[in-house]
Amino acid sequence: MKKNIIVFIGLIIGFSINAQDIDAFFSKTDAFFQEHVSDGKVAYSKIHNNQEKLNAILKLAKNISISKADSNAYQAFWINAYNLSVIKGIIDHYPTNSPLDNAGFFDKTTYSLAGKNITLNDIEHKLLRAQFNDARFHFVLVCGALGCPPLISKAYLPNTLNAQMDTQTKLALNGAFLRVNTKKKRVEASQIMEWYKGDFTMKGKTEIDFINTYREEKIPDNFKLRYFPYDWKVNKQ
Repeated sequence: MKKNIIVFIGLIIGFSINAQDIDAFFSKTDAFFQEHVSDGKVAYSKIHNNQEKLNAILKLAKNISISKADSNAYQAFWINAYNLSVIKGIIDHYPTNSPLDNAGFFDKTTYSLAGKNITLNDIEHKLLRAQFNDARFHFVLVCGALGCPPLISKAYLPNTLNAQMDTQTKLALNGAFLRVNTKKKRVEASQIMEWYKGDFTMKGKTEIDFINTYREEKIPDNFKLRYFPYDWKVNKQ
Protein backbone atom coordinates (compact mmCIF):
# COMPACT_ATOMS: atom_id res chain seq x y z
CA MET A 1 0.00 0.00 0.00
CA LYS A 2 2.79 2.41 0.98
CA LYS A 3 4.59 1.66 -2.29
CA ASN A 4 1.47 2.49 -4.30
CA ILE A 5 1.06 5.79 -2.45
CA ILE A 6 4.68 6.71 -3.16
CA VAL A 7 4.24 5.92 -6.84
CA PHE A 8 1.03 7.96 -6.96
CA ILE A 9 2.69 10.93 -5.27
CA GLY A 10 5.60 10.65 -7.69
CA LEU A 11 3.22 10.75 -10.64
CA ILE A 12 1.45 13.81 -9.24
CA ILE A 13 4.75 15.62 -8.70
CA GLY A 14 5.95 14.67 -12.18
CA PHE A 15 2.70 15.89 -13.73
CA SER A 16 2.92 19.16 -11.81
CA ILE A 17 6.53 19.78 -12.86
CA ASN A 18 5.71 19.06 -16.51
CA ALA A 19 2.70 21.38 -16.40
CA GLN A 20 4.93 24.11 -15.00
CA ASP A 21 7.48 23.50 -17.76
CA ILE A 22 4.81 23.76 -20.46
CA ASP A 23 3.44 26.97 -18.97
CA ALA A 24 6.97 28.37 -18.76
CA PHE A 25 7.62 27.36 -22.38
CA PHE A 26 4.58 29.25 -23.64
CA SER A 27 5.33 32.27 -21.45
CA LYS A 28 9.00 32.53 -22.44
CA THR A 29 8.19 31.91 -26.10
CA ASP A 30 5.60 34.68 -26.04
CA ALA A 31 8.10 37.11 -24.52
CA PHE A 32 10.78 36.07 -27.01
CA PHE A 33 8.59 36.66 -30.06
CA GLN A 34 7.36 39.99 -28.69
CA GLU A 35 10.96 41.14 -28.29
CA HIS A 36 12.39 39.84 -31.57
CA VAL A 37 9.57 39.85 -34.15
CA SER A 38 7.99 42.91 -35.73
CA ASP A 39 5.72 43.11 -38.80
CA GLY A 40 6.49 39.46 -39.57
CA LYS A 41 10.25 40.06 -39.68
CA VAL A 42 12.80 38.59 -37.27
CA ALA A 43 15.70 40.43 -35.62
CA TYR A 44 18.24 37.73 -36.47
CA SER A 45 21.23 40.01 -35.89
CA LYS A 46 20.06 40.86 -32.38
CA ILE A 47 19.36 37.21 -31.56
CA HIS A 48 22.71 36.14 -32.99
CA ASN A 49 24.51 38.60 -30.73
CA ASN A 50 22.69 37.27 -27.67
CA GLN A 51 21.42 33.70 -28.06
CA GLU A 52 20.82 33.02 -24.37
CA LYS A 53 17.04 33.45 -24.38
CA LEU A 54 16.49 31.33 -27.48
CA ASN A 55 18.73 28.54 -26.22
CA ALA A 56 17.03 28.58 -22.82
CA ILE A 57 13.60 28.11 -24.38
CA LEU A 58 14.80 25.24 -26.58
CA LYS A 59 16.51 23.64 -23.57
CA LEU A 60 13.22 23.86 -21.68
CA ALA A 61 11.37 22.32 -24.66
CA LYS A 62 13.81 19.40 -24.80
CA ASN A 63 12.26 17.38 -21.97
CA ILE A 64 8.65 18.55 -22.07
CA SER A 65 6.12 15.75 -22.32
CA ILE A 66 3.23 16.64 -24.61
CA SER A 67 0.32 14.38 -25.58
CA LYS A 68 -1.92 14.54 -28.63
CA ALA A 69 -4.79 13.84 -26.24
CA ASP A 70 -4.58 17.52 -25.27
CA SER A 71 -4.99 18.59 -28.87
CA ASN A 72 -4.70 22.36 -28.51
CA ALA A 73 -1.67 22.23 -26.22
CA TYR A 74 0.00 19.68 -28.51
CA GLN A 75 -0.55 21.74 -31.66
CA ALA A 76 0.42 25.02 -30.01
CA PHE A 77 3.60 23.48 -28.62
CA TRP A 78 4.73 22.06 -31.96
CA ILE A 79 3.85 25.20 -33.95
CA ASN A 80 5.94 27.31 -31.58
CA ALA A 81 8.69 24.68 -31.48
CA TYR A 82 8.83 24.69 -35.28
CA ASN A 83 9.04 28.47 -35.53
CA LEU A 84 11.68 28.69 -32.80
CA SER A 85 13.72 25.92 -34.43
CA VAL A 86 13.65 27.70 -37.78
CA ILE A 87 15.08 30.77 -36.07
CA LYS A 88 17.70 28.58 -34.37
CA GLY A 89 18.63 27.05 -37.73
CA ILE A 90 19.10 30.45 -39.32
CA ILE A 91 21.10 31.72 -36.34
CA ASP A 92 23.37 28.67 -36.54
CA HIS A 93 24.20 29.63 -40.15
CA TYR A 94 24.11 33.39 -39.67
CA PRO A 95 24.47 35.42 -41.78
CA THR A 96 22.57 33.62 -44.51
CA ASN A 97 20.48 34.83 -47.43
CA SER A 98 17.99 31.96 -47.41
CA PRO A 99 17.20 28.81 -45.44
CA LEU A 100 17.74 26.90 -48.70
CA ASP A 101 21.38 28.02 -48.74
CA ASN A 102 21.98 25.59 -45.89
CA ALA A 103 21.94 21.91 -46.90
CA GLY A 104 19.48 19.80 -44.95
CA PHE A 105 17.86 22.79 -43.27
CA PHE A 106 14.40 21.21 -43.33
CA ASP A 107 15.04 17.49 -43.71
CA LYS A 108 18.43 16.68 -42.13
CA THR A 109 19.15 19.04 -39.22
CA THR A 110 17.58 17.71 -36.02
CA TYR A 111 16.36 19.47 -32.89
CA SER A 112 15.86 17.95 -29.45
CA LEU A 113 12.23 18.68 -28.61
CA ALA A 114 9.77 16.89 -26.30
CA GLY A 115 12.00 13.86 -25.99
CA LYS A 116 12.52 13.53 -29.75
CA ASN A 117 15.40 14.27 -32.11
CA ILE A 118 13.38 15.62 -34.96
CA THR A 119 13.65 17.62 -38.19
CA LEU A 120 11.52 20.57 -39.23
CA ASN A 121 9.88 18.44 -41.92
CA ASP A 122 9.00 15.81 -39.33
CA ILE A 123 7.27 18.39 -37.16
CA GLU A 124 5.29 19.81 -40.06
CA HIS A 125 4.41 16.66 -41.98
CA LYS A 126 4.30 13.88 -39.36
CA LEU A 127 3.32 15.53 -36.10
CA LEU A 128 0.93 18.18 -37.41
CA ARG A 129 -0.37 17.80 -40.97
CA ALA A 130 -0.69 14.00 -40.87
CA GLN A 131 -2.41 14.05 -37.49
CA PHE A 132 -4.94 16.86 -37.87
CA ASN A 133 -5.67 17.43 -41.59
CA ASP A 134 -5.85 21.19 -41.12
CA ALA A 135 -4.66 23.40 -44.00
CA ARG A 136 -4.35 26.36 -41.63
CA PHE A 137 -0.97 24.99 -40.50
CA HIS A 138 0.45 26.49 -43.69
CA PHE A 139 -0.33 29.96 -42.37
CA VAL A 140 1.25 29.57 -38.94
CA LEU A 141 4.36 27.47 -39.61
CA VAL A 142 6.94 29.99 -40.76
CA CYS A 143 9.93 28.66 -42.71
CA GLY A 144 12.17 31.69 -42.29
CA ALA A 145 11.55 33.10 -45.78
CA LEU A 146 9.67 36.13 -47.10
CA GLY A 147 7.39 33.83 -49.11
CA CYS A 148 5.98 32.39 -45.89
CA PRO A 149 3.00 33.96 -44.19
CA PRO A 150 4.36 36.38 -41.56
CA LEU A 151 5.53 35.24 -38.15
CA ILE A 152 3.42 36.78 -35.38
CA SER A 153 5.02 38.62 -32.47
CA LYS A 154 3.49 36.33 -29.86
CA ALA A 155 3.28 32.65 -29.03
CA TYR A 156 0.48 30.37 -30.15
CA LEU A 157 -1.35 29.38 -26.97
CA PRO A 158 -3.71 26.45 -26.31
CA ASN A 159 -6.68 28.56 -25.26
CA THR A 160 -6.41 30.94 -28.23
CA LEU A 161 -5.02 28.55 -30.86
CA ASN A 162 -8.08 28.20 -33.08
CA ALA A 163 -8.73 31.94 -33.18
CA GLN A 164 -5.04 32.64 -33.89
CA MET A 165 -4.96 30.12 -36.74
CA ASP A 166 -8.14 31.59 -38.22
CA THR A 167 -6.74 35.12 -37.94
CA GLN A 168 -3.49 34.26 -39.71
CA THR A 169 -5.31 32.38 -42.47
CA LYS A 170 -7.66 35.31 -43.04
CA LEU A 171 -4.79 37.80 -43.08
CA ALA A 172 -2.92 35.76 -45.67
CA LEU A 173 -5.87 35.14 -47.98
CA ASN A 174 -6.98 38.77 -47.79
CA GLY A 175 -3.42 40.00 -48.21
CA ALA A 176 -0.13 39.27 -49.93
CA PHE A 177 -0.72 35.50 -50.16
CA LEU A 178 -3.25 36.13 -52.93
CA ARG A 179 -3.34 38.37 -56.02
CA VAL A 180 -6.63 38.92 -57.81
CA ASN A 181 -6.92 40.15 -61.40
CA THR A 182 -10.61 40.86 -61.98
CA LYS A 183 -10.20 41.90 -65.63
CA LYS A 184 -8.49 38.64 -66.56
CA LYS A 185 -10.72 36.61 -64.21
CA ARG A 186 -7.66 35.17 -62.59
CA VAL A 187 -6.34 34.69 -59.08
CA GLU A 188 -2.71 34.02 -58.29
CA ALA A 189 -1.82 32.29 -55.05
CA SER A 190 1.41 31.47 -53.26
CA GLN A 191 3.09 28.27 -54.42
CA ILE A 192 2.21 26.82 -51.02
CA MET A 193 -1.23 26.14 -52.47
CA GLU A 194 0.36 24.33 -55.40
CA TRP A 195 2.79 22.26 -53.31
CA TYR A 196 0.11 21.21 -50.84
CA LYS A 197 -2.94 21.18 -53.08
CA GLY A 198 -4.33 18.12 -51.32
CA ASP A 199 -4.54 20.04 -48.04
CA PHE A 200 -6.68 22.74 -49.66
CA THR A 201 -8.99 20.38 -51.55
CA MET A 202 -10.06 18.00 -48.80
CA LYS A 203 -13.65 16.72 -48.63
CA GLY A 204 -14.33 17.50 -52.28
CA LYS A 205 -13.68 21.22 -52.00
CA THR A 206 -11.76 23.26 -54.55
CA GLU A 207 -8.93 25.64 -53.73
CA ILE A 208 -11.30 28.52 -54.50
CA ASP A 209 -13.75 27.08 -51.96
CA PHE A 210 -11.03 27.09 -49.32
CA ILE A 211 -9.98 30.64 -50.18
CA ASN A 212 -13.55 31.91 -49.99
CA THR A 213 -14.03 30.37 -46.54
CA TYR A 214 -11.63 33.00 -45.20
CA ARG A 215 -11.74 35.79 -47.77
CA GLU A 216 -13.89 38.89 -47.34
CA GLU A 217 -14.22 39.62 -51.07
CA LYS A 218 -15.13 36.25 -52.53
CA ILE A 219 -13.47 34.84 -55.64
CA PRO A 220 -15.94 33.82 -58.40
CA ASP A 221 -15.94 30.10 -59.21
CA ASN A 222 -15.08 30.78 -62.88
CA PHE A 223 -11.76 32.46 -62.05
CA LYS A 224 -8.64 30.55 -63.04
CA LEU A 225 -6.08 29.81 -60.35
CA ARG A 226 -2.37 30.22 -60.94
CA TYR A 227 0.62 30.41 -58.62
CA PHE A 228 3.34 33.02 -58.20
CA PRO A 229 6.95 32.10 -57.36
CA TYR A 230 7.97 31.63 -53.74
CA ASP A 231 10.37 34.17 -52.27
CA TRP A 232 13.04 32.24 -50.35
CA LYS A 233 14.99 35.28 -49.13
CA VAL A 234 15.32 35.23 -45.33
CA ASN A 235 12.64 37.16 -43.42
CA LYS A 236 15.05 39.41 -41.54
CA GLN A 237 14.37 42.86 -40.13
